[in-house]
Amino acid sequence: MMEIWNRAQPLQGFIGGILIGASCALMLVLLGRIAGVSGLLARAMQLTRPRKHDTIAIFFILGLPLGALVIDQTHGPIEIIYPNGDLFLILAGLLVGFGARLGSGCTSGHGVCGISRLSPRSLLATIVFMVSGFITVALMRSVGLAS
Repeated sequence: MMEIWNRAQPLQGFIGGILIGASCALMLVLLGRIAGVSGLLARAMQLTRPRKHDTIAIFFILGLPLGALVIDQTHGPIEIIYPNGDLFLILAGLLVGFGARLGSGCTSGHGVCGISRLSPRSLLATIVFMVSGFITVALMRSVGLAS
């Protein structure tokens, strides 16, 4: 566990947080849209009614992996560790997608955009996300699926 703290990069995390907050604020102020990733993905894939700023949604979604690619190319490879194989990862992704639809938004939409707008629904959703995450990690550790 302490090894994780030894590799922590608080400055990079702080800068990343500022960039995320700035992008959400700019999208809200300039376009009147919330920068929740699940909603943007649904709009980019045209799973919702067509809207005026669907092109922005496409560019926002494309920018997520492109940003990681830029960091990879400028600072070296990003270490990614997926536990327990591809099937586990696919199942986890499907559960996250289901949860985002069920909760009317994803963690970024509620946690970053909703809480900053003082939305009671987003505050409650974020509390549920966090408590669920804590319980999941505790259960996975208890059965040996996580360290």
